Amino acid sequence: MDISLPVIYLSVLVALLAFAGFAVIRQVLKTRKLENVLSRLEKKLQNERGTLEEYYELGSIYLDKNLFAQSIVLFQKAIKAADDDSQNLAPVYNAMGFAYFAQEQYDISIRQYKEALKLEPNYVTALNNLAHAYERKKLIAQAVETYEEVLKYEPKNDTAKRRCESLRKRLVTSS
Repeated sequence: MDISLPVIYLSVLVALLAFAGFAVIRQVLKTRKLENVLSRLEKKLQNERGTLEEYYELGSIYLDKNLFAQSIVLFQKAIKAADDDSQNLAPVYNAMGFAYFAQEQYDISIRQYKEALKLEPNYVTALNNLAHAYERKKLIAQAVETYEEVLKYEPKNDTAKRRCESLRKRLVTSS
């Protein structure tokens, strides 16, 4: 019994270290892959005109890195590169709206989300983002209405349910 307790502790410690090592290696590989894509796209787009998908992918990487102004430029280039491919433009407008939102430019972000919704009216992510922008602008009634629209398309959307209920309570108490 005296030897088994240290063996158990040591086994648990080794298991925790193995898990931590796995997590670190996985993150390093993921980051390395992302940096390779970033490098490849930057080099390509410096030398030649890219496609909608390439500008969007690079803009999304910049968004992940919180380089919002640079991502907006790339999303604008993606829109210009679109050849009547409005089906794929909704995510570009949504991402651009997110970049403006992150810079607290709510009016412009709202415009971008609405543009995405013109192209794809049941785009739930853009609807959620639009509602959140309305919320930040203190346009509570529009935010509730938009969250309710999200719930029409996705009744089990937890974010929309939670935010809608919270905002309804604020509407009732302010009336």
